[in-house]
Amino acid sequence: MASAEHNPATVTASQSDTTRSSRLATTRQQRLTQVLHWRFYVNLALMFIDAAMFILAGALILGIRDEVHPFYSSRFDFTMNVTLYLVIAACFWVWSLHFVGVYHRHIMGDGYQLNALLVRGLVTCWIIQCAFNFFFDFRLTLTSLCLIDLAGWLLTVVERVFTRAFITRSRKKGAYAYGTVLVGSPSGISHTLKFLSKREQLNYRPVAVCPIRINRDSDAIEADRDIEDMQRDIFMNWGTSLPVVEYADSGLAENFVDMDAQTVMVTDELRRYSDNYNVFSVRMESMGLEVAMLASAADTANHEIQIRSIQGTTIITQRLPQYSVTAKIYKRVFDVIVSLIALVLSSPIMLITAILIKLEDGGPVFYKQQRIGLRGNPFSIHKFRSMRVDADKYLAEVAAQNGQKLGARVKIKKDPRITKIGHFIRKTSIDELPQFIDVLLGTMSVVGPRPQRQFEVDEYSRVFATRLLVKPGITGPWQVSGRNDLSDEESEALDVAYVQNWSVMGDIIYILRTVGTVLHPNGAY
Repeated sequence: MASAEHNPATVTASQSDTTRSSRLATTRQQRLTQVLHWRFYVNLALMFIDAAMFILAGALILGIRDEVHPFYSSRFDFTMNVTLYLVIAACFWVWSLHFVGVYHRHIMGDGYQLNALLVRGLVTCWIIQCAFNFFFDFRLTLTSLCLIDLAGWLLTVVERVFTRAFITRSRKKGAYAYGTVLVGSPSGISHTLKFLSKREQLNYRPVAVCPIRINRDSDAIEADRDIEDMQRDIFMNWGTSLPVVEYADSGLAENFVDMDAQTVMVTDELRRYSDNYNVFSVRMESMGLEVAMLASAADTANHEIQIRSIQGTTIITQRLPQYSVTAKIYKRVFDVIVSLIALVLSSPIMLITAILIKLEDGGPVFYKQQRIGLRGNPFSIHKFRSMRVDADKYLAEVAAQNGQKLGARVKIKKDPRITKIGHFIRKTSIDELPQFIDVLLGTMSVVGPRPQRQFEVDEYSRVFATRLLVKPGITGPWQVSGRNDLSDEESEALDVAYVQNWSVMGDIIYILRTVGTVLHPNGAY
């Protein structure tokens, strides 16, 4: 029998494997170069534009305040040209944005995360610029410095609206995105395709799918071969066909690389920390593929993790920092300050609203209803009355007329119980202004999940019930993300995510987004 070394078939197969490995290595290197190329030039362009916005803002503020003159340093006895000063300040601005993560590849096309980071960048830049001016003792007033930073932030926010639109439009054509293979059950893949089709700001571009299932007897990963149904689901949720790759224990990562993929997104089936997931991820990452995973709404990455080794035993502890005593005090102080300011500023509007409600039907101005608050405790919520006096008696009847029944999913678009003034104050959220009094009383927060009634709470799932771990809010993720137009699944995910990730800075962003929602009240009825 001929040895393997002299078997022509074996030699040919070996050469073929070597050739493919070499080709795949070249492909990976070329793809990495392309990715680094567009990431470098896109970020470089964004940095120059951000710097230009800051310089423009500085020039405008100094011109308006008549401070366009060289800055003298009494400490070091030299003067600095205004242009040079603004260029240096713009460098501080760009560095601050880089420091807080604005130029990360997952952020450049996003809106909410970007705006939150821009606020953090504003604070960082202000601190650096104050230190810079103090060190050189430049004669620039604190008012001008603050206005320059605020104007620079504002112009950058406006500029990023346009650059984000450009990036999103380019991603539709396949640019500035990572080729992604979706791996999971057919239902999980379909759900993820639907999710990605609505999230144009994400930089994942599906190039193929790989349906799998777990053999419940052997706990092994198997291919799901129902290709026809998979293709139908793909077209329904993505709008176009995608290649369906059959799962295999060997050669799968190589096939993904051949399909121009940089990322493998696990939709379900493979659970973190399981042997199946660990083996799968190693196989993918060893070929230079990034592994992404869709986590459940209850999962969070914000835990502070501590790992200790005690006498040969490893102990992992975790905690969410926003639930510390200090963080809760900050939130309470924030709530009180914002509520007092809101009540003072809105008092003329509240007075006019009260008069109009009284004139329409002579009924009470305020409406009080029991809602469920922190940790399931009931409390009374106060609102301007927007419905007729006996509206609660007819809720079940009106719901039935609209083909609905009492529960968390009651959404009546044209409710006949709403008064004339009620339509307006509900659309503009004026009816919720008295809730700032509830915030002062401590039963509500300015930002948080919307307060619901007992029959709605009774329908909560185990995961959705975690929304009761924080105080309900006047505004929050539901109010600024579409309100009644959101699906039940989307509403639940937003509320649970808030419980996992809230922060005072995040609350500020929600308040700013609420202003836009009031001006464009989509989903309010």
